[in-house]
Amino acid sequence: MSRTWLTVDTDDAHHRPWRQGHPTRSKDPSGQWTARQPSKAWIASIERFGDWVQQTGHAVTVFVIQDQLVHPHARKALLDLAARCGTLLTFASHGTSHRAWGAWPEDAAGLTAAVKRSFAANEEAFGEQARPWFRAPSGYVAPWMAEALAQAGVTVDSSVNPSRLVRRKAGPTRRWSDVIEAMDHAGVLERTWHVHRGWPVCGPALHLPGMAGRARRAWNNLPPLLMAEEVKGAVEGRDELATVYWHVVDHMRRKGRWRPPLRST
Repeated sequence: MSRTWLTVDTDDAHHRPWRQGHPTRSKDPSGQWTARQPSKAWIASIERFGDWVQQTGHAVTVFVIQDQLVHPHARKALLDLAARCGTLLTFASHGTSHRAWGAWPEDAAGLTAAVKRSFAANEEAFGEQARPWFRAPSGYVAPWMAEALAQAGVTVDSSVNPSRLVRRKAGPTRRWSDVIEAMDHAGVLERTWHVHRGWPVCGPALHLPGMAGRARRAWNNLPPLLMAEEVKGAVEGRDELATVYWHVVDHMRRKGRWRPPLRST
């Protein structure tokens, strides 16, 4: 039976693609290392997300940007979150910064080194809650990245949004099938994001006009959620999964009352 893997990304306002990490879209294109003061909204959203996890008992994988573990205030918020939610949370890599590697010229050595650093930082911060899983910032993931991720020790990648609407993020060929094939060849298991009839339903699609309604309906019909003790085996195994994600800052929407649109919450 298919199950649902819940995941969340920790992007703050300064990680948005128009702020950093993209070669043409960003004001700060390089954005390799920007350990900045976390926004008040981000700190509050971490608190609200933790409240939601404790209230619902849902297991969630948190994809962390490493520069947030460098700034003391952001680091404390993440460590407090890990402590209060315990085994309900696992922590994976969303990069060292929000650099959209797949939108830049090929740099396999740089990507491998960056992912290794982020894994080491997660292991130091979260211990047994850390996992060797990766999600590419902004969803830009080119086929060349697969071998680089394998060299970094990535066992599971969850970067592919298999919708034609965003195929420009799939590298030079603009074919998601090429990315998935490259991951498989490199020995990295790809956990693609859930879509509905080819339409995106995760992340920004939860809030964009013309997409939000479809996304909410898709989430309301997701398969049963993975339990905490099932996450590692199911994600790293060959189970059929519906992978969904949202951003932690979403918890500040609707004056802090926003919740993921799941039937059980």
